[in-house]
Amino acid sequence: MSAKTLHLICNAHLDPVWLWEWEEGAGEALSTFRAAAQFCEEYGEFVFNHNEAVLYKWVEMYEPELFSRIQNLVKERKWHILGGWYLQPDCNIPNGESFIRQILHGKLYFQEKFGVEPKTAVNFDPFGHTRGLVQILKKAGYTSYLFCRPDEKHLTLPADDFIWVGYDGSEILAHRARHHYNSERGKARERVAKWLDENSEQRRGMLLWGIGNHGGGPSREDLDQLRSLISEETDWEIRHSRPEDYFEALGQNTDELPRYAHDLNPWAVGCYTTMALVKQKHRQLENTYFFTEKMVSHASLLGIMDYPRKELREALEDLLFCEFHDILPGSSIPQVEAYAQQRMDHGLEILARLRARAFFTMAKGEKKADEGEFPILVYNPHPYSVREIICCEFQPQEPNFNPEIFWLPEVKDSGGKAVPHQLEKESSNISVDQRKRVVFQAELRPAQMNRFSCRMKEVKPKSEKKKHKKTSLKFSSDKAEISISEKTGLVEKYRVNGVDFLLPGAFQALVIEDYPDPWGMKVRAFRNVLGSFVLMSRKEAALFAGVSVPELEPIRVIEEGDVRTVVEALFKYGHSAICQMYKIPKQGSEFEVEVRVLWQEKDRMLKLSVPTAFEEGKCRGQVACGVEEFSRDEEELVAQKWVGVVSSDQKYALTVINSGTHGFDYAGGELRHSLLRSAAYAAHPVEERMPLVPQDRFEKRIDQGERAFRFWMNGGEASERLSHIDREALVKNENPMALSYFPPGTGERALPSLQVSGDIVQVSAIKMAEQNDWLLIRLFEPTGNEREINCIVPCLDLNFDVSLNGFEIKTMAVDLASRKIFKVDLMERKL
Repeated sequence: MSAKTLHLICNAHLDPVWLWEWEEGAGEALSTFRAAAQFCEEYGEFVFNHNEAVLYKWVEMYEPELFSRIQNLVKERKWHILGGWYLQPDCNIPNGESFIRQILHGKLYFQEKFGVEPKTAVNFDPFGHTRGLVQILKKAGYTSYLFCRPDEKHLTLPADDFIWVGYDGSEILAHRARHHYNSERGKARERVAKWLDENSEQRRGMLLWGIGNHGGGPSREDLDQLRSLISEETDWEIRHSRPEDYFEALGQNTDELPRYAHDLNPWAVGCYTTMALVKQKHRQLENTYFFTEKMVSHASLLGIMDYPRKELREALEDLLFCEFHDILPGSSIPQVEAYAQQRMDHGLEILARLRARAFFTMAKGEKKADEGEFPILVYNPHPYSVREIICCEFQPQEPNFNPEIFWLPEVKDSGGKAVPHQLEKESSNISVDQRKRVVFQAELRPAQMNRFSCRMKEVKPKSEKKKHKKTSLKFSSDKAEISISEKTGLVEKYRVNGVDFLLPGAFQALVIEDYPDPWGMKVRAFRNVLGSFVLMSRKEAALFAGVSVPELEPIRVIEEGDVRTVVEALFKYGHSAICQMYKIPKQGSEFEVEVRVLWQEKDRMLKLSVPTAFEEGKCRGQVACGVEEFSRDEEELVAQKWVGVVSSDQKYALTVINSGTHGFDYAGGELRHSLLRSAAYAAHPVEERMPLVPQDRFEKRIDQGERAFRFWMNGGEASERLSHIDREALVKNENPMALSYFPPGTGERALPSLQVSGDIVQVSAIKMAEQNDWLLIRLFEPTGNEREINCIVPCLDLNFDVSLNGFEIKTMAVDLASRKIFKVDLMERKL
C-alpha cells in the first residue's frame, strides 16, 4: 500500500433555491439522490457524501421508498451524511444562536433518521465565515471544518490545512478546498490527475468532485474512469472517502499545522448589503423567535402554558431556511426573494400567536384596572433591568368630538410614581381626538411583566400656531449636547460630558458607484462617492410630504415633550428621497437616527456617513459570539447588531446599534453604513462577458422603493461603552413588548423567569431542551474578560453561580424534576 493517500469526496452541490424556486430544488434533490443511490449500489468501492437536512426531509416526504434505500446505504457506509447542518447558511450574517440552531436541528434530524453524527462541519458554498464559528463547532461536537471560499485570490492563509482558533481560544482543524466543490461531467479523472501532478510532494490530500450547482453528483462515465485510474496509479492510494477520514489522518500530526486566529473573509462583499428587505425581515424573525422562546419558556415554568415545541420548531425552520447562502446574502432571483418574505412572514405569524398566548396568560396575574385607569403592560424578556423609551398606542373609551377639550394621558408606574412621558402623533390619521400614542421613559424589572397606568386629564387643545412654532435645533440633556444645521439638515455637534464624538456633517447619505453584480465578486470596497443627498427646498418638501400648503420647512421639530424631541429632515438626490428623523432624549447620551429612503437609483449604493472625532481610532464590531477588531481600512466589512470606533488613546468610544444592517466600511475615523444597493437579480459575472444585464428592455432591480433603517448612537468612556453595548444592542433588537390591556385579575402575579447579576454577561437563549424536561440558559461573555455571575430562577426557587472565560459560550441546564443544575454542550448533552 502506498504511503500517500488521496481522499476523493463525491458530492452533488445542490442549492434548494437560487436561480430556481424551491419546488425545482426539491425535484432536483429527488433525482440526484435517486441516481446517487443507484451508483452506490452498483459500484462497490464508491461512497457518496451529502449534507443539508432540508434536502433529506424533502426526500422523506416526497419519495419515502428512496429515503429507505438511503437509510440502508448509510448503515452500509456507502452513503455518508455530510456536515450535519440544517442547510448551508450565510456564515457571517446570522447571530451565534442561529448558527447553534442550524447545527442542533440538523444533527438531531440525522441522529433520529440515520443514527449518525458527523464530526466534520461542511460549508462549501457560503461567501465567508465568521471566526465565532470555531467555538460553536467545538462545543457542538465537531472536530474539523471543510470550506471553499474565500479562495487564495481573496484570502491568504498560511496553508490549506490549518488549525482555526476562535475568539475564546477554542481550536478546530480546518481545510480549504482550493479546487472548489464540483467537477464537470466526464472530467473527474482529468481533475484527479491534475491534482496528483500539482501535489506530488504531499503525503495526503482531499479532493472534492461531482457534478454540482443544480444537483448531479456522480456519473457512470466518471465512476468508470476513476476506477481505471485507481487501479493504474502506483504512487498514490486513491480512495472514495469521507472528510472525517482525511481529518483523522491530518489530526495525527497537528504539531506541523499553522494556527490561524482570524475570520475567513472577504468574498462577495456586496452580499453584506444586497436585498436589504430580506436581511431586515431575517433580523426581525431572528429577534422575534428568541424573544418568544424566552417568553413561552417563562410561561411554561410558571405552569400556566404548555411549552409549544411543535410551533416553535415550525417557526425555527422558517428562520433556518431563509438563512440559506443564496437567500440571506441576496444573490437569488425575484421569485426566491418573494418566497423568503412569505416564509419569514409565516414564521412571524406563528410567533405572534405564541407571544400573545403567553402575554395574556401571564397578564391574568395582574389586578383589574381601577376606574378611569388605562393599564399599559410591558413584558421585559431580559433577565436584567432595562431602562428604555416605550411607545404604546391605546384607545380611550370613546372618541372625543368636542373641539374645546383634549384628553391628555398622565403616566405612572406600579408604585404610583409619575413617569416622564409625552403624547406623539398616532399611527392613524383621524381628525378627532381618538387614538393616543404615549411615549414614556420606563424602568423595567427583569424577566417579568411591568405595569404602568394612564389616566386622562382634560385640557385645552393646543393651537395650530403653537404646534408649528419655530424652535432652535440645538438640544441638550443631562449628559449630551446635539446641534443640527438648519442649512444642511445634518448633525453639526454631538458632545457627551464635554467630549466631542462627531465631526460636522454627520449622517449624510452618500451615493456610491456600484455595479449590477449582487455579489460584488470583483470588488473589495465601495468608496467612489458620486454625490450626496441634499436638503429639499420648501416647495419640494411640501410636494414630497403631500401637504396642502405650498411650502414646508425641509427641517423642523415635529415632536417635543418631557421624554424627547423629534426632528424631521427631508433630502433629495436624483430620483430618490429621504425622510430622516433625529430622536433626541431629554435624559442620557443616546440618540436615534431613523432613515426612511425612497430609492430609485440604478448601479448605485447608498451609505450613511458617520464621521467620528477619532481620526486615528480603531473600529470594532459585533460578530457571532465575538467582537472583531477590523483592520481592512476602506474595504467593505460585515458586522451584526453594533459597530464602534475607539479613540487612539483608548479613552473614548462611539458605538452605533442598528436594526438590520450588516455591511459598512471604515477609514480615517469615518464609519459608512451600507444601506442599499441597486444590483440586478442574480447578475453573475462570467469571465469578462459584459454587460451583465440585457440592454434592450427594462430589467427589475433589487431594493427599489421604500426602506427604513434605525441607528442608535452613544458616546462615552471606552470601558463603559464596550462593556455595555452588547446588552444594549440586544434590548434594541429584542425590544420589550408593550400593550394596553385590561387584565381579568383572575390569576397569581407571575414571578420572574430568571435574574442574572452584573451588567455585562449576555443571555442569548432561555429555552426548554429539545429532548428532555430541562430548562436551558445560554450565557455569553462579550468583552474577552473572565466573569463570575449569579443566576436566580425565582419561579423554581434556585440560585447558582457561573464562571465564564472571555468570549465563552456556556449553557446551564436545570432538570425540572430533580432541580439539579449542570452544564450541557450545544447539542444539549450533559458534560
